[in-house]
Amino acid sequence: MHSASTTPQEFLSFTLGGLEYGLDCAKVQELKPLKSLERFAADGEIIGGVALSRGVILPVVDLRAAFAPGVAAPHPDTEVMIVRLASCLAGLVVEEVGDVVRLSTAQIVALPGAHHADYLIGMGVSQQRRLVLVDIDRLMSLAPKQPKRAA
Repeated sequence: MHSASTTPQEFLSFTLGGLEYGLDCAKVQELKPLKSLERFAADGEIIGGVALSRGVILPVVDLRAAFAPGVAAPHPDTEVMIVRLASCLAGLVVEEVGDVVRLSTAQIVALPGAHHADYLIGMGVSQQRRLVLVDIDRLMSLAPKQPKRAA
């Protein structure tokens, strides 16, 4: 029987700003084309609005705008990752959804200089591939910084 530390973990790869990222496959409920979501509110740069999927209202977040500012509106055929967060379901718009990558604990290394970004798990290294691994719950729980007020 394998222990949790030696069992490979599966990550779904996706691209943003020319880099390849990965998130825990167990968090991904499904992939859907953006055009298949019934969007009834759409505004903001990063928050792409609110949509209805299988009877569930969910926020749609354009990660492209957060990681690669200045991107164009997503194409209707763009795939949206529907993910299960600790607090809700959310739709994530990325540049491109890739494949599933299996990584053992030994293949995940710390990211130098990323100690301030606790939503980054590390770098997944598999053959010639390198994926920045993201803890999607932590990333989606980040609040925007409020401007400081003078006393």
